Amino acid sequence: MKRITVITGHYGCGKTNLSVNLAVEAAKEWKSVAVVDLDLVNPYFRTADFKQLFAENGIELIAPDFANSNLDVPSVQFDIEQLASGDGCLIIDVGGDDAGAFALGRYAQALNGFRDELEMLYVINQRRNLTETPEAAAKLMVEIEEASRMKHTAIVNNTNLGCETTAEIVAQSIDFADRVAEITGLPLKFTTYPEELCAVDGIGNVRPVKIYVKPIWDL
Repeated sequence: MKRITVITGHYGCGKTNLSVNLAVEAAKEWKSVAVVDLDLVNPYFRTADFKQLFAENGIELIAPDFANSNLDVPSVQFDIEQLASGDGCLIIDVGGDDAGAFALGRYAQALNGFRDELEMLYVINQRRNLTETPEAAAKLMVEIEEASRMKHTAIVNNTNLGCETTAEIVAQSIDFADRVAEITGLPLKFTTYPEELCAVDGIGNVRPVKIYVKPIWDL
């Protein structure tokens, strides 16, 4: 991981679960880790839900003023430029689609100043509506870049169907992910799979993830 990681993608693609996994892993290697919940659009399944988990792992959680309250409104009272200027690991979980990326655009100039220390990951999930084709996924990525005024550096294939995810579903998504990478000209950083599955063979660069975020239908 680079010192600053920005995570974007379509609603429900698994951005938040990936953010939590990366934060917990980073806490084992970095002296300090902070997670910014920049999802000002969707009040569900956000990094602010994991305050206790972060506290147990020494991770600082920075969230909008009214996150997880009945007044979940777009109010931000923290300085991302100052956070990015530190020497610890910073992970920014951005709201879905171009609508959520507008909040990131507010900090684009500051974050682009740390480009050598920053990676911006675009998370894709072939099993999500509206990003089921490589072309649709690539189009959404461009819309997010236009809204945020920032450029992605890599793609993460996080194709899953919640508790119904199988090794076959993950394996079947590889051609889709490779095609998105080809269209966008970005590298496919890795493909995730739920850690409870046996390692997926014959795929290449895969990464197990713990399922922290569980949709209502999985509970």
